[in-house]
Amino acid sequence: MSIDSTEDLFVSGLKHAYHTEQRLVDALDELEQTASNEELKSGFAEHREETKQHIDRIEQVFDQLDADAEAEEDPVVEGMIQAHEEFMEKDPSDEAIDRFNIAAGQKAEHYEIATYGNLIPMADQIGLDDVADTLEETLREEQDELETLSEKGEQFDYGELEATE
Repeated sequence: MSIDSTEDLFVSGLKHAYHTEQRLVDALDELEQTASNEELKSGFAEHREETKQHIDRIEQVFDQLDADAEAEEDPVVEGMIQAHEEFMEKDPSDEAIDRFNIAAGQKAEHYEIATYGNLIPMADQIGLDDVADTLEETLREEQDELETLSEKGEQFDYGELEATE
């Protein structure tokens, strides 16, 4: 696909966001399964359900654009997933897994915040105000999740969040 306009760039970015959200549904399941702390497990499960809503919103945006919902592989997301797989191959302790999963979640949230933070002004620029509003809702949820994970990271670092298995 040739990218010759802001609209083309927006659609390309939307395809990457769609791929990201789809891959993160599976990644969040993996984070939930590998976490030893019940609070973390629950948080990853809840965010997985929220991520499914993000996928639905992106599909609505594609509908508004009268375009097929199409995912375009995002190498950044694939790299984050690969990093988790490689970490797990090192047979880490439960404590190390929980801390790594918190950090992995934070990295993913930062990336998603950047993604939506770039898509929203493009949508505004090309006159897609309703689309920008839809994406803004997702951006706020991603920011909230980052804040939650940051709090979990601080609790972990101060020994307030421990393995429960």
